[in-house]
Amino acid sequence: DFGRSSELAFVVEPSDDIAVQEQPLILYCQVEGIQPITITWRKNGVMILDNENAFMLANGSLYVSRFQRVRGDGSSDEGEYDCMAQNHYGLVVSRKAKIQAATMSDFHIHPQNAVVEEGGVARFQCQIHGLPEPVILWHKNSMPVNTDNERYTLLPKGVLQITGLRAEDSGIFHCVATNIANVKFSREARLTVSGSHSTVYKDPMILVGPENLTLTVHQTAVLECIATGNPRPIVSWSRLDGRPIGVEGIQVLGTGNLMISDLTVQHSGIYVCAANKPGTRVRRTAQGSLVVQAPAEFVQHPQSISRPVGTTAIFTCVAQGEPPPQITWLRNGQILETSDHIKLKNNNSTLSIHGINQADEAIYQCLAENSAGSTQASARLTVLWADGLPSPPQGVRAETVSATTIQVSWEKPLQNTKEIIGYVLHIRKAADPVEMEYQEAVSKSTFQQLVTDLEPSTSYSFYIKAYTSRGASKASEVTVVSTLGEVPAMPSLFIKVINSTTVQATWEPSIKLGQHKGFKLYYRKVHLSQYTGPVLLASNVTAYNITHLDASVVYEVKLLAYNQHGDGNSTVRFVSLREAMERTVVNPPCDCMKDEQNNKTSTTGIIIGIHIGVTCIIFCILFLMFGYRGRLLMCKNVQEQLSTPQIPRSQRSATGLVLNGATCRDRDDRDLNGKQLDMNELERLFPASPSQEQQEKGITSAHSPSAPHDETQISTLPLDEFSIIEEQPDPVPKNPRGSSPAALAPNHGPANEG
Repeated sequence: DFGRSSELAFVVEPSDDIAVQEQPLILYCQVEGIQPITITWRKNGVMILDNENAFMLANGSLYVSRFQRVRGDGSSDEGEYDCMAQNHYGLVVSRKAKIQAATMSDFHIHPQNAVVEEGGVARFQCQIHGLPEPVILWHKNSMPVNTDNERYTLLPKGVLQITGLRAEDSGIFHCVATNIANVKFSREARLTVSGSHSTVYKDPMILVGPENLTLTVHQTAVLECIATGNPRPIVSWSRLDGRPIGVEGIQVLGTGNLMISDLTVQHSGIYVCAANKPGTRVRRTAQGSLVVQAPAEFVQHPQSISRPVGTTAIFTCVAQGEPPPQITWLRNGQILETSDHIKLKNNNSTLSIHGINQADEAIYQCLAENSAGSTQASARLTVLWADGLPSPPQGVRAETVSATTIQVSWEKPLQNTKEIIGYVLHIRKAADPVEMEYQEAVSKSTFQQLVTDLEPSTSYSFYIKAYTSRGASKASEVTVVSTLGEVPAMPSLFIKVINSTTVQATWEPSIKLGQHKGFKLYYRKVHLSQYTGPVLLASNVTAYNITHLDASVVYEVKLLAYNQHGDGNSTVRFVSLREAMERTVVNPPCDCMKDEQNNKTSTTGIIIGIHIGVTCIIFCILFLMFGYRGRLLMCKNVQEQLSTPQIPRSQRSATGLVLNGATCRDRDDRDLNGKQLDMNELERLFPASPSQEQQEKGITSAHSPSAPHDETQISTLPLDEFSIIEEQPDPVPKNPRGSSPAALAPNHGPANEG
C-alpha cells in the first residue's frame, strides 16, 4: 500500500504498448477509494471525449476501436495517455503510458555475396527497423538454416556467422524479418567456399567487434566479436575498468560472441574483445560500450498525514533509476506551484508546506520520470480544524528598541478566548524563506514580547497565533519592522615615530568594524583642548602620516570609524617624539653587515668553545677513571710486598695517613685483616731525601711534647709512585691520663694529645 492514499488511489495504471494498425486497443485503469469516483482520460495532456472511435468502459479502461497511426484529418492515435480519478477528497493522475504504432521499415542492410576459403569464417548481416523489434530468421537455399549446427550462429540483430567453412556450406542465403506489423524478405546473397584449408600462418584479426548498445534492465545484450587467423585465434572478453564480468547470466555464442541475459545497471561499462594467437602474446582487440537504463522507481513513497491548521506538513519522495529520474509534484492533478509557504528541496524530493490552512487540504502526487519509464505515488494532506478555536490575535504592533531588539505587542482575540493556554510569536527575516522562521512561546497573560539578538539594519516580520489544547487559531496579520542601524566598532590603532616632526598612524581593517563609510582622525597637543581634525579617510585607507609636529611636547592621537548611523567609539594613543628620538640616539641603528659578521664570528667561537669543552670533559673523565684504578692497584701491591712486624700497641699510631688526597680505608679494612704497617719499616725502605724534608709542601710529622713515646715520624713519598693510607688499628686501651691519640693529616700542623 506504499504510495497510495486510502481515500483515492490507483490499483492498475496504463502501461506502454505498441498498437497494430486498424486493430482495437485497450488501456487499463482501475481505481479504489471512497465513492463517488470520476475517471477521465487524457492524451498528450488533452481531455479525451467519448466518441465512436475511443470511449471509456465501465471499469474505467479506455477502448480504442480502430487504432490508426494517421487519420484522415491528420490526427494520430499515438501519444502519451494518462488516467485521472477524482472524488471529494481530491484528484490523482496515473503514470503516462506511451502508445506507439507497430511498424516495419524496409531493409537498410542486405546480405552481400562472399567468397571464403575452406576453414575460414563467413558472416552475413541484414538490418531492419520496426516496432516491436523484428525477429530475423535466415534461409539457405529457401530453407530455414539448421540452428542445431554448432558452426552456424544466429545473433538477434540479424547476423549469421559460419565458422570452419566446408564445401557443403556454399549456397544462397537471405533473411526474413517478422513482427506484428508485417513480414519482409531481404535480397539474396551467395556464399562460395573455395580451395582447401590453408596452412599459411596468418596474424589474428577481428572481422567485427562489439557495437555500442543502450538497453533497459532485464533485457538481453549480445556483443559480437568474430576473429580470423591461422592458427584460429582464441577470443576472450574483459571489462575496460578491470571489474570481473561474472558468470551469472553470461553465455558465449559461437566462437566468441558474448551474451548477457537479464541486464542490470551494474552491467553497464566498456567491454573489450581480444583475439589471441595460441601460445603467444600476439593479440588484437576491439571494444564497445553497454549502457543499461533503469526505469524510475521509488525508494521512499510519500505518506498521507494529518496536521492542525498553522503547522508544517512535509512529504518526502525519493526515487532512483538510470539515468536519475526527475521528480514533479502535483496537487489534485495540477502541477504544484511553489510560493512563500510551499517549498521544494533536495532536488524536489522534499515538499514542505508551512503554515497550512484548509485550502492546502488535497491529494499530493510525486511523479518520477526518466528516459526508461515513469512512475507515480500519492499521499493526502488532511488539515485538522476544530470548532470553537480562538479568532486571530488583534492589533499586532512592532516597535524598534535598538539595533538588535524589537518589542512586539498584541491584543487578545475577539472570540473564544477562554481556552487559550498561550501565544506563539512567529519571527522571520523578511528576506528569508518561510522555512527559516522560528517561534517564541508566550504565556496567555502576556501581550508583549521583547525579541533580542537581532541583526542591525534588518527587516523582520512578525505574526501571532493563539493556542488551545485543541489547536491553534489562524495567524494574525503580519507586521514588518526594521532594527536600527549600528555604528561601527572601535578600530585598532598603532603609532610609529618616523622622525622628529612626523608620526605615522596605522590601523587594521576588520570585519568586526561592521559596515562603515570611513575613518575620522584627530590629534592635538595634550595641554591643549582643541583637536586638529577631523581628517576624513576612506574605508580602504589603513595609514596616515601626521607631519609638522613639535618634538618637545606629547601628542594625543584619536581614530574612529563612522557610517550613516553615526560615529563609533574612538581609540586614543599618546606619543612623545622627544623620548622616541632619545631612544634612537641611545640605541643607534645597527650596522647590519657588521652585525652579520659579528654573528658569524660569535657563532664560530661558540662552536669552537663547545668542542674544547667537550674534549676537556672527556679527558677529565678518562684521567679520573685511570687514576683511581691505578691507585687501587698500587695500594694492593704495596700491602702484599711489605711485611708487617708486630710492634707494641703503644708504638702503633692511632692516626690515619692520607697521601696524594686519596684513601684506601675500605680496601685496607677488608684485605689487611687488622694488620698495621710499621712506620719505621716504611721509613727504612723508602728514605726521604733531605731536600724533600726541607720543603714546606712536604708532609710534616706531628710531635707531642707531652708524649714523646707516641711520636710518629712520617716520610714523604713521591706522588707518582703510589698512594697509601695508614688506617687506625684496633681500639687502643684508654690512656690512664685520659688523653686521646693525636690525628695526623696532610698540610696540617701538629696535634697534641689530651
